[in-house]
Formats: sequence, C-alpha cells, structure tokens
Amino acid sequence: MKNGVLLPLVPEGEWAVLFEVRSSNLKHQPGEICFPGGQVDATDTSEQETAVRETCEELQVPRSSIEVLGELDIMLTPFQLILYPYVGILREPQAINPDSREVAGVFTVPLRELLRVTPEYYEMTVEVQPPKNFPLHKIPNGKDYQWRTGILPELFYEFNGYVVWGMTARVLNNFLQIIQEDVAGRSTPGPPAPAPCPVRPRP
Repeated sequence: MKNGVLLPLVPEGEWAVLFEVRSSNLKHQPGEICFPGGQVDATDTSEQETAVRETCEELQVPRSSIEVLGELDIMLTPFQLILYPYVGILREPQAINPDSREVAGVFTVPLRELLRVTPEYYEMTVEVQPPKNFPLHKIPNGKDYQWRTGILPELFYEFNGYVVWGMTARVLNNFLQIIQEDVAGRSTPGPPAPAPCPVRPRP
C-alpha cells in the first residue's frame, strides 16, 4: 500500500511546521499526531498528488495555496506500507479550516525549536510468525528453524504536551536532518525569517 504525506511549513513571522491531531472518531490511530496525507487513489497520477489532495481535503485549503518544495526519503515498513513524504509551504495559513471528521485540531511548532529538540530513541523487536499452512517441512530444521528477528527503531518527540512518534516522527527527523546538514554546509547560514525558505528541493 502506498501513502503520500505532506510536511507543511507555514510562515508565522518565522518558519513553523504544522501538525494535525487525528480525530478520536477515526478507526486507525485516533487522537495521534500526524501530517496530512493518505492512501494513493487510482485517480492520483503520483504520490505527490496524493499528498497535496489529502492536505486540501483535511485542512480544507485551496490547491493554489500549496507550494511543494521537494521530496524526503521514501520510507518502508514491515506492515505493507510504503510512505512517500514531501515538504511544502502553506501560503495561506489563515485559510486553514480542518475537516472535523478527520482532524480534531492543528498546531504549529517553530522550526528553530524543533531543531533544538533531541528525540528519545527506542527499539521494538519484529518477529517472524509463519502461518499454520506454512510448508515448514520443505526447509532445513523444519519447525525448529531459527528465524531472525528484526529491529524497528522508534523516535519520540515531545513539545507543548504533544507526543510525536511512529512514521510521523521518522518523517520529521529526516526533514530536520536535511535542514541541519544544509545549514552546516552554508558559509553564511540563512536567517530564520520566512524568506528565503530554509528548504531546498532536490534536483
């Protein structure tokens, strides 16, 4: 399953990242913190289009107010999900009117504050569990086969009473690492003001 998400930047005197709080009425991950996004539809021509479409639907903003800057790292999960994250600017933050069916609320965190946060790091073990009809008799050692376990890293960001973890934390971490590397590579770091944007799209 492919999903497209958008990490939204908003100009609030300084650059800030916008997060959503998922509605408590949703079946999957109610009440969690996320970025706008969702599953790629058959009518979407690309994962980027999915990210933009979902952002428009969830925040009820016009397509013309979204400027996509570039893509982040594609992320694979052991849960049959491929995530395609993008970074974009919401040029009309005053137009944001979250769809209450999906979004309980939104909040922003200044980019300069996010760059100062060190996430907590944990690891979860992922184990192989063959189904009952798995042909164990066809492999050496059969039912005694020593399956390997995998490690799933988990990051936790906390700010203003909110906890960001899971895929959202991984996307955020990837974005912040790019920003830090970009700033470190400049001879004269750019100002934190809304112009120019600190994100450079990939060639």
